[in-house]
Amino acid sequence: MRVVIGVPGAGPLAQRASEEPVRTGDRGIDPGHLVEQLVPMARALSAEAGVGRLEAAVVGAAGLATLGDALRAELPGALARELGVRRVALVADAVTAYVGALGPRPGAVIAAGTGLIAIGTDLSGWHRADGWGHLLGDCGSGAWIGRAGLEAALRAHDGRDGGSAALLARAEEAFGPMPRLPGIIYPRSDRAAVLASFAPEVAACAAEDPVAAGVLRAAARHMAESAAAVCPPLGEPLVALTGGLFKMGDPLLVPLEQELAVRLPHARRVAAEGDPLHGSVRIATDLARGTFALPGDEKLLYVPPAQGD
Repeated sequence: MRVVIGVPGAGPLAQRASEEPVRTGDRGIDPGHLVEQLVPMARALSAEAGVGRLEAAVVGAAGLATLGDALRAELPGALARELGVRRVALVADAVTAYVGALGPRPGAVIAAGTGLIAIGTDLSGWHRADGWGHLLGDCGSGAWIGRAGLEAALRAHDGRDGGSAALLARAEEAFGPMPRLPGIIYPRSDRAAVLASFAPEVAACAAEDPVAAGVLRAAARHMAESAAAVCPPLGEPLVALTGGLFKMGDPLLVPLEQELAVRLPHARRVAAEGDPLHGSVRIATDLARGTFALPGDEKLLYVPPAQGD
């Protein structure tokens, strides 16, 4: 969890992070546990920044769409009692990524790291594609690329078609003998991250290995398909990329730019202005100023009535 305190016009003044994950249970994301962590940090940061009463709070949360019912029911009231906050927005992390990258402009954003989601808006509603996790989706993500690379390594180990000797060598260096690989990955609760850890090895092989290059071309195709599914079809919408996966550079970015040009010829590619934290700050600033103009959505961007009204 990252917490930032700021003032409209002055930007962020202080921030702090907690390494403890917020618990989830039968009710989804646990609002009590989130408040236990958030409130002390917010109070300390307010004192550090010399900020009095907090007017607005934005909580960006992974899994809000499917695990956020208890947060929507309880968090606005809890923040009003504990911090005096009147205006609250509960926002899916994909939306904070979008706002950080593009602000209140129509377009689409691909957010890619261990997982992957595409989100778009025409400023009248939100549309999402993928983000279904490494077992059912996240196609083109770090976990997807790493899994495909390890599959190619196992094919080479077995002598099957489609294998890559280069990826086999890198997989054995990273994980040891291939027959042990299932026992290393399957029991791990963080197996998506373990799979994603192999994605940079795929990128490192791409220049010389056609199998690795093919994995990245397929990943780029999946990303562009998701972006095309959410991008507004009219006008000149913007398309931006955000997330750590794109640090892999040209082996992924070159085929992705080619795919986007084919699938979204009417869109204009721009660099992301900021990250999801910048998006949260921007939403909070607009709430505090009364200039909030993004479309609401119960699952993705929930703004309840101001507390005390």
